Amino acid sequence: MRLDRFLAKLPHCSHRQARLLLASGRAAVNGETVCDGTHEVRVFDRIELDGDVLQAGKPARFFMLNKPAGCVSATADPQHPTVLDLLNEPDKDELHIAGRLDFNTTGLMIITNDGLWSRRLTQPESLLGKTYLVETEDLIDPSCVDRFAQGLYFRFENLTTLPAELELLDARKARLTLHEGRYHQVKRMFGHFNNKVTALHRERMGPLLLDPALSPGQYRHLTQEEIEQI
Repeated sequence: MRLDRFLAKLPHCSHRQARLLLASGRAAVNGETVCDGTHEVRVFDRIELDGDVLQAGKPARFFMLNKPAGCVSATADPQHPTVLDLLNEPDKDELHIAGRLDFNTTGLMIITNDGLWSRRLTQPESLLGKTYLVETEDLIDPSCVDRFAQGLYFRFENLTTLPAELELLDARKARLTLHEGRYHQVKRMFGHFNNKVTALHRERMGPLLLDPALSPGQYRHLTQEEIEQI
């Protein structure tokens, strides 16, 4: 929320008093004096007034996981193991998944407690490509390259998919980059050509590439450089 609104929520502090406090330079965010009431603050920020800590802030956490098959992209499930079950971390209930994968889809998954950051990574408006390795039951028709680039019409939603890049790697294997995340989109796109997807693996989300050192089920913290790329 805005800093002036944060201060106005303090006991015995009106909106007018909050503006006066800011104008006199008595508030600091992450160690720096802030006089602008429109300055946005989050739960991760340390906020002080006259040197007294109003909010200590909490660390933002970012994890890269190599999701195995047979694992649910959810925070809890009564029947199956979830991706959060794979993390040996405290306060896992504060974490959420940035970009889910189907039960048997494998590969790159990002887990964080920073909702603003994860929205930048996943929202269609960001146009960050998500790249998948796809294996199919039948031969991949070369015409799929142009058709995917043009966009496919999904009758159920009454929409046409955004242009997607398809690179043929083998007769039944391809690399596909999408710029949106429709329900079962990859399977439905190949299903348009009556070709069943038999294996699906996400290897990239925007600039974030799955670490080849991570075996299925393993995870690591994102580096500061990776965090700042989003």
